Amino acid sequence: MKAQTIARRLAGGLAAAGLVFTSGCSGAGSLGSSDNEVTIALVSNSQMTDAQQLSSEFEKKNPGTKLKFITLSENQARAKITMSAAMGGSEFDVVMISNFETPQWAKDGWLVNLSDYAENTPGYDQDDFISSLRESLSYEGDMYAVPFYGESSFLMYRKDLFEQAGIKVDQNPDYQPTWPEVAQWAETLKTDDRAGICLRGKPGWGEVLAPLDTVINTFGGRWFDEQWNAQLDSPEVKKAVNFYVDTVKNFGELGAASTGFQECANLFGQGQTAMWYDATSAVSVLEDPKEYPDLVGKIGYLPAPILVKPNSGWLYTWALGIPKAAKNPDGAWEFISWMTSKDYMKLVGERLGWARVPPGSRTSTYTDLPEYEAISKSYGPLTLKSIESATPNQPTVQPVPYTGIQFVGIPEFQDLGTRVSQQISAAIAGQKSVDDALAQAQEYAEVVGRTYQEK
Repeated sequence: MKAQTIARRLAGGLAAAGLVFTSGCSGAGSLGSSDNEVTIALVSNSQMTDAQQLSSEFEKKNPGTKLKFITLSENQARAKITMSAAMGGSEFDVVMISNFETPQWAKDGWLVNLSDYAENTPGYDQDDFISSLRESLSYEGDMYAVPFYGESSFLMYRKDLFEQAGIKVDQNPDYQPTWPEVAQWAETLKTDDRAGICLRGKPGWGEVLAPLDTVINTFGGRWFDEQWNAQLDSPEVKKAVNFYVDTVKNFGELGAASTGFQECANLFGQGQTAMWYDATSAVSVLEDPKEYPDLVGKIGYLPAPILVKPNSGWLYTWALGIPKAAKNPDGAWEFISWMTSKDYMKLVGERLGWARVPPGSRTSTYTDLPEYEAISKSYGPLTLKSIESATPNQPTVQPVPYTGIQFVGIPEFQDLGTRVSQQISAAIAGQKSVDDALAQAQEYAEVVGRTYQEK
């Protein structure tokens, strides 16, 4: 799809959602950069908040450069950053994007090639990035974004609550729980004031579809077959979605249709759910004794649950790139190389606590930081193994024409995934049946599939 076509579709979608660009952003001042200013668009989660807190250290070392942060919710960030890149906008010098956008945008010429910058920055060591993430952020052998943190997915559970309930977990390092097992545990652990498990239900292709797609994959489902025929009404997908919806409705959190990553983190951290299946990066908050002192030593970790397909965990990275039209690309790289460096990892540990170190990006985090290795024994090795074992090029049991585990790696997925996610959330909310939700989702997917069949 041509960039102009994408931009037109995005403009229509953003206008409908009330997310059109204005000249400024609440609390951030006006968008746009001067020669000595670097404007950075970030997703508002805990790791990015830490970066803002420590950014004065960057400005001390680079006194001629002023940083301006634009922080947005995940759905807003995706919409605004995509719109700006598609339209050739210069509002941002640095954008937070993922391994979904990076190879597509690099192919379309929307991003600056960062390989030369990285190679010419002393001590940066781009080969230290975990190889699966480095490859996922590359196009034709060059990196177009660099990872700030990387993640797969795993099951987090309260060891003390499991023990109280008499649930024994297999301690074999190769053990992978099955989804039916997890559902049984959730049923046992649910009480009047505590959910058995928290699963995302909030609309958004990066919200409810992230965990749900891993369930679909391991149940043997897929979005499209090799000929781009939509498969969202297949028996495998129906079985997976019914399982997910039933589990969260019967044993999950209240108000699940509006629960995303942050809401689940709050519920788990406050003891209002006994399990949580989500991103491995959640440990940066959950394992921080300053945030949740009552949880220290009480959390257990297991690989992403499976059914048919093994190694069902996703692969994702929040990364930093430079739009092609950025006004200050050199200043942008100075900031990016600081925020993704080995020294930054050390700075976070020393200033904010070792549990807060951005996980899953650099191998050296797990080999050269003894303080981090000491505090991450329960989750560090599993995080690294899960990221390295993820299979984005073979995400499903049956062959597919796309890459990506918790997403379909095509430009149309931002819109398609959002529409489908709204149907799933409606089913979780009890507003429609799963069959009706998937029938509508199938129609959306068929429209996209036909555009690839016609090429």
